[in-house]
Amino acid sequence: MSVQAPGAVVMVRPHHFTPNPATAADNRFQSLDPSREDARIAADAYDEVSAAAAALMGEGVRVHLFDDEDPARCDSVFPNNWFSTHAGGRVAVYPMYSPSRRTERRGDILEMLKGAYRVHEVVDYSGLEHDDAYLEGTGAMVLDHVGRVAYAARSHRTNPMVLERFCAQFGYDPMVFDACDESGEAIYHTNVMMAIGTGYALVALELVRSPTRRGQVRDALAATGREVLELTAEQVREFAGNAIELTTPTGRVLALSERAAASLTPQQREVVEDSCRLLPLRVPTIELAGGSVRCMLAGVHLTPRATTPVPEVRRALRAVP
Repeated sequence: MSVQAPGAVVMVRPHHFTPNPATAADNRFQSLDPSREDARIAADAYDEVSAAAAALMGEGVRVHLFDDEDPARCDSVFPNNWFSTHAGGRVAVYPMYSPSRRTERRGDILEMLKGAYRVHEVVDYSGLEHDDAYLEGTGAMVLDHVGRVAYAARSHRTNPMVLERFCAQFGYDPMVFDACDESGEAIYHTNVMMAIGTGYALVALELVRSPTRRGQVRDALAATGREVLELTAEQVREFAGNAIELTTPTGRVLALSERAAASLTPQQREVVEDSCRLLPLRVPTIELAGGSVRCMLAGVHLTPRATTPVPEVRRALRAVP
């Protein structure tokens, strides 16, 4: 098992998916599809999540798939924004920037984790929403579990003080930087421009504003022995940075969207495939919401309990207040 690449994930299959108008102001990756009615978009998103979950399970990844039938939670397909799991039995719960997303936090998911895995502590930062301080999980942070560095692009959704608190409690060194797209707008989530695998890192260094910080990010990644693959701004728009490496019984895979995989250069693919296999997933409807495969998968870095298996597919229960 790779320290960086989990062998299990949590996914949420929405019944009422739609790009969230409440998050569009600072998420430049969102888009609309006027050719499809809302009901068709929701049905297509449901099918895409179902197919992605089946593909992952077919590779031997353990998938905990939760259904969400609440029409008010149009972004619930991205559970990695509200919780993360960590070796040693710890779970973090995060403060969300948009009030429209705060009911995505679900007690049934946390209870499943406690029942299926060894969880010793749940650290809940969600109360910081009352102080307008936000840190949207592994969207806001890209975690190097080997080098113990939390990379974070500063934005409305990534508060450096909350990041410092998380790092102090979970044993990471923070690496905060300013990153902007070609129009000068801040990158809303770090995981659209950066993905860290076991033997490589995909990162859009050209979007990091400070040349000094750009070099520090590169050096920190290279210090772990990884090959640093630079993404272009165009590849970031194709969600090439929104990928996650996973461990399967037959080796590691890099889960990413078909669109993202198609944007990689032959040289980039060669480096990645020296370390793992590419696993492209078809999620064009989900990508309308401004996120892709990495956002859909909340990795489980916990030790399984030797108990009766937990059902892999669950219906939505009430959200955590």
